[in-house]
Amino acid sequence: MNQHLHLITLGVGDLAVSRKFYAETLGWKPSAASSENVVFFQAGGVVLGLYPREKLAEDAQLSNRGSGFAGITLAYNTLSEGEVDEIIADLKAKGVTILKEPQKIFWGGYSSYFADPDGYAWEVAYNPFFAFNEQGNLKLD
Repeated sequence: MNQHLHLITLGVGDLAVSRKFYAETLGWKPSAASSENVVFFQAGGVVLGLYPREKLAEDAQLSNRGSGFAGITLAYNTLSEGEVDEIIADLKAKGVTILKEPQKIFWGGYSSYFADPDGYAWEVAYNPFFAFNEQGNLKLD
């Protein structure tokens, strides 16, 4: 298997609410490949999908039970600490739940967390050790 990640799908409780959050609150543009049953967003080199939680669990043949921390976070990296502050202030003004206020982190960065309508934790971070390529994707090597 090639070392590549193509698609992340989040199981959501209310597809319309989640579509509105990502499209209107975050300002992301849904792909034309979206339908009334699934929403896709091109997110750099990865696609983010939103799909009803119960249908996603059924497709994977897993239980739909469980809540709380799902053991995963999603992250958006910025070019500066100030950009973290600006994004979090904007989200807070839009009524988004802020899980952790922006702050310096022990490893030398600066970050904050917010929650989407289903409680998925999104980190907004500045990492002075990461660089971006021409397409705006993180470049580790």
